Amino acid sequence: MTKDFQHIKFKIDDRVARITFARPPLNVFNIAMMREIVDALKECAQQSDLAAIVFDAAADSRAFSAGVAVEEHVPETVFQMLDSFHSVFRMLAQISRPVVALVDGPALGGGCELVAACDIVIAGERARFGQPEIKLGVFPPVAAILLPRIIGEKRARELILLGDMIDADEALRLGLVNYVVPAKDLDHKLQSVLAKLRDLSASSLAMTRMALDLGERNFQTVLADVENLYLNELMKTQDAHEGVRSFMEKRKPEWRNR
Repeated sequence: MTKDFQHIKFKIDDRVARITFARPPLNVFNIAMMREIVDALKECAQQSDLAAIVFDAAADSRAFSAGVAVEEHVPETVFQMLDSFHSVFRMLAQISRPVVALVDGPALGGGCELVAACDIVIAGERARFGQPEIKLGVFPPVAAILLPRIIGEKRARELILLGDMIDADEALRLGLVNYVVPAKDLDHKLQSVLAKLRDLSASSLAMTRMALDLGERNFQTVLADVENLYLNELMKTQDAHEGVRSFMEKRKPEWRNR
């Protein structure tokens, strides 16, 4: 089963859905691309025998994803941008199937947040991870919720507050990724994981993922609160707009601390 999109490649084959980011070189998520991802996930939701969903990047990409388009953080589009991005996570929760990320290259900002939401992450040795949003005067809403649960409170706060980047080995040590393998072995490792998932009951996998999510059942409620903070408080500050403008103008931001 296949469907044509402009910014992603999508197919369902042998009980596995594969969503490939095809907006090279950096696979920056713009509103149109994120809506395509949501549409693909809606197709996945119709498949009762689905064993897994895989996210990866096209072969000509330099990054898994460098995050959400900065130019869409402006007042005219920020509400649509955040809704489109968070709809991806809401759909993943609704589908409740194992989600695998195959990461060869940087996963930054929204790309790192998507990795955090995946159940199994297979990273190449050149993979890098980070939440640089603070350097633009904003913060990563999904990471603020998920990263402390995954890698621990202190390291999550450090990464989000400083905007630093970590390599694949450090991500493995922290528990953000499950495997680190040479680039040439990425697909082999993916197929090994998928073979195990395909050998299992789709309904049992769905129920098991629901059970795992029960401990995080307040995610949707917390996400709504974080969205409100982002859209109705942060985006009304001068510095949030200055950070975005300075990035687009390729200059150092001039913070006014308000």
